[in-house]
Amino acid sequence: MLSSIGVPGLILIVILALIVFGPKKLPEIGKAAGDTLREFKKSTKDITSDVTDEVNETKALIKDEDGK
Repeated sequence: MLSSIGVPGLILIVILALIVFGPKKLPEIGKAAGDTLREFKKSTKDITSDVTDEVNETKALIKDEDGK
């Protein structure tokens, strides 16, 4: 995703962010964005794990029914 932006585009984005938000507010925004991404990844991992567990339980039930 970021590979299509390139280094000049990334530098431009950082400069614009510094102009709009200022150097004091930018670290807070970055931390908030990082926390949000971390929580999103954790939630996605939990949901994927729950779905995988349900699928495995369903497969086990189907095997038990076929074996009887």
